[in-house]
Amino acid sequence: MSCAYKEYYLYDAMRNLGEMTEYAHDACNVDPDRALRYFVISGFADRFGMGDPCVISGMSGTELFRNCAEKCRADVREWPPAMIRYTTEEYYWIGYILACFQWTVNRSFGRIIDVITSADLLQMYPALHTASDDRAIEEICDLYNSRSQISRLQEYRKRMAMTQAELSDASGVNIRTLQQYETGAKSLNKAAAESVISLARVLHCRPDELVATCS
Repeated sequence: MSCAYKEYYLYDAMRNLGEMTEYAHDACNVDPDRALRYFVISGFADRFGMGDPCVISGMSGTELFRNCAEKCRADVREWPPAMIRYTTEEYYWIGYILACFQWTVNRSFGRIIDVITSADLLQMYPALHTASDDRAIEEICDLYNSRSQISRLQEYRKRMAMTQAELSDASGVNIRTLQQYETGAKSLNKAAAESVISLARVLHCRPDELVATCS
């Protein structure tokens, strides 16, 4: 999979998105999930994800958050001053590692934050913030893939207006096994090929659409 933009912009992107989530939380009392929603809704996330240098390196993370919030008409009467920090902590890491993850897997930020929450990243922080970025991305990828496959199977089933029992009958996949795929108790990635093909046939999609991963 090709990356979203040239690697020489990546450090600026990680640093600025880290500053954005930290400033939003620590200075503005805005939780990271809301800040990232502003980021997506404002349209800045699409520009950032495509590597627009005006967004990923042409403004600070503080300026990025202010622009996103203002475009979303957030109720902020007076902006707190930019923060000066000599060390970084968990709310910085949320944006920092998300920027790296988005660059690596080349998915939209909108899709990513639908699957991965700031609470997930805060839970990972103690074990991973001192690890290599590659190790952290691998862990986030595993979580993203697991949840995406669950969501994708449910999405296609619901799109066909089918119950689990109906899909089980039509595909020949045991209903208990199907339920385990939908809850994540079993990985569809490890299912027998004939089961995935049968599910895809009934759901009118390609098998790879059900098991596609971010790696």
